Amino acid sequence: MPRFALHDPLWLLALLALPLVLWLRGRRSVPVLLVPFAAAWHRPSLAAPSRWPVALAFLGLALLIGALARPQQVEDKREVRSEGYDIMLAIDLSSSMRAEDFARDGEPVNRLQALKPVIQAFIDRRTTDRIGIVLFSGRAYTMAPLTFDHGWLSRQLTRVRIGMIEDGTAIGDGLGVALTRLEQAKRDSGGKRIGAFVVLMTDGANNRGALQPQQAAEIAKSRGIPVYTIGSGREGYVNVPVYDDQNRRIGQRRQFSDLDEGQLRQIAEATGGKFFRVADADTIEGAFKAIDRAQKIEFQAKSYLITTELFWWFAAPGLALLAAAALGARPVWRQEAVA
Repeated sequence: MPRFALHDPLWLLALLALPLVLWLRGRRSVPVLLVPFAAAWHRPSLAAPSRWPVALAFLGLALLIGALARPQQVEDKREVRSEGYDIMLAIDLSSSMRAEDFARDGEPVNRLQALKPVIQAFIDRRTTDRIGIVLFSGRAYTMAPLTFDHGWLSRQLTRVRIGMIEDGTAIGDGLGVALTRLEQAKRDSGGKRIGAFVVLMTDGANNRGALQPQQAAEIAKSRGIPVYTIGSGREGYVNVPVYDDQNRRIGQRRQFSDLDEGQLRQIAEATGGKFFRVADADTIEGAFKAIDRAQKIEFQAKSYLITTELFWWFAAPGLALLAAAALGARPVWRQEAVA
């Protein structure tokens, strides 16, 4: 919440002194020389002297005193300490993720639709983690870098859909890009990256990309980054919907699940992570518990203040009132009564 601050503590004393000055001015004694019949010489003006110039002058002085106190609007950004991980989520968007071998409320859903709520629950629960998202199919790219802004991350997740990237399953490239993002936010100890994990979700076998999964796993192992692999989908033949060029569903076909479970197990075991086979939404809870058992580290956010100077909001009207008082006390013309 914004708050207001005054830097000069003497401004209040000066402000309180103004009524005292006004009172003393009214009580001051003025030497008077009595001249007989002097009243006959006086030519009265059309109006009695006004008290407005004095009032304007004192109000202007009060505003100037307030301006000299240097008022500011201060928005305080406090220092925040929290414990958490750096986690990159690598999500497979190949066409096989359209396979409808999951169910929600009794209705069949595809593998990505089944995973999205689980991923969203992961983001919601890991409130003190920095989380990023890498998407891959025929190639891989970063959708969201590591961030504490989980609201923004959730909005990005809603945009994820199958067909965003050319088809294929480049598991090695997906893992490699995730590792690159963790390297850009380097935080290590003894040559090892600490507090960092990759959660890799796929339903197929590597068939595209420049980096082989074994090579990516060796990189993760050398950096001390565990990779938790999640194999999505049921074994055997599954129903896969067929779409036309306008993305309209025109039917379905039977397709055999080609998940390379052995490869995913090797990646997890080589890096110190764990493999999970996701046959339903509850299975991924095991991955969350495994991550919770890992080492936690502390992040420290920067603290800073944003201030807005309000000096001229007081000084400008104060000067204007003093100028008006001066003009009122000594007008450039005076209309006098004609004798």
